[in-house]
Amino acid sequence: MNDIKSHIDEMIDNLKQQRDELQVKLHLAKLDASDEWDKIESKLEKLESKAKELGGVTAEASRDIGEAAKLLGEEIRDGFKKIAKHF
Repeated sequence: MNDIKSHIDEMIDNLKQQRDELQVKLHLAKLDASDEWDKIESKLEKLESKAKELGGVTAEASRDIGEAAKLLGEEIRDGFKKIAKHF
């Protein structure tokens, strides 16, 4: 009977250790995701600003702004993918 109790106690200790390690990893993942989110928010604001600029510019300038907006959009999409990997 003591062997069974000892085995169960050891299993509980191992499970608690695994839980604690996962809690730390989860916390770090939340921090990473939060940092990435903040970067994406900033890029999205820039993208919105560039979209507003398109209204009153020449065709040549609009191509440049459009290309920059496209690159920003791709960076935002990639950032969302990075965040999604944490889930």
